[in-house]
Amino acid sequence: MNNYLPDNGQFSLPELSYQELGTAISAETISFHHGKHFKAYIDNLNRMLPGSGMEGLGLADIVRKSEGALFNNAGQVLNHAMYFEQFSVTPSPISPEFEQMLARDFGSLEAFEKEFEQKGVSLFGSGWVWLSSDAQGKLVVTQHRNAENPVTMGLCPLLTFDVWEHAYYLDFQNRRADQLAALWQYVDWRVVENRL
Repeated sequence: MNNYLPDNGQFSLPELSYQELGTAISAETISFHHGKHFKAYIDNLNRMLPGSGMEGLGLADIVRKSEGALFNNAGQVLNHAMYFEQFSVTPSPISPEFEQMLARDFGSLEAFEKEFEQKGVSLFGSGWVWLSSDAQGKLVVTQHRNAENPVTMGLCPLLTFDVWEHAYYLDFQNRRADQLAALWQYVDWRVVENRL
């Protein structure tokens, strides 16, 4: 999370290395979700920072210290930055070491994916499902509503799937579970593991 720092006092929309992710996320969804929705949170955050006392702070610090509209926009910038960054059309596979960590805490990679998807499907309303590491290095799956994220709980966020309807509705309509299952083939595990 330390790489989410303002450039000359402003956050900017990250470039994507992909235009679509097969049948999981269409180019139309990315155009709206990344190009308009994510950009709006960045623009709002940049407008709110001057005079807030948080100018120059990294994104995670702003999320930890802010509240209200500033928190909502900073949280959503962090959530979306991590979400879009973790995918690739040519993803790195999971390392044996990280797979062992998942097996240690969830039983197996497959059991982790099942729990992660179930938490994503069962989150009522809009929000995010996350894989994080706690202070002792244990991996945990958590649900967060709206702009919330594991940073506010003192966890280190590693992987997230967006379960707001705008993330999947153009491609999957009301089939949230199908979109969550489709995302695994595009997770770049090197990105996820480097967040540890």
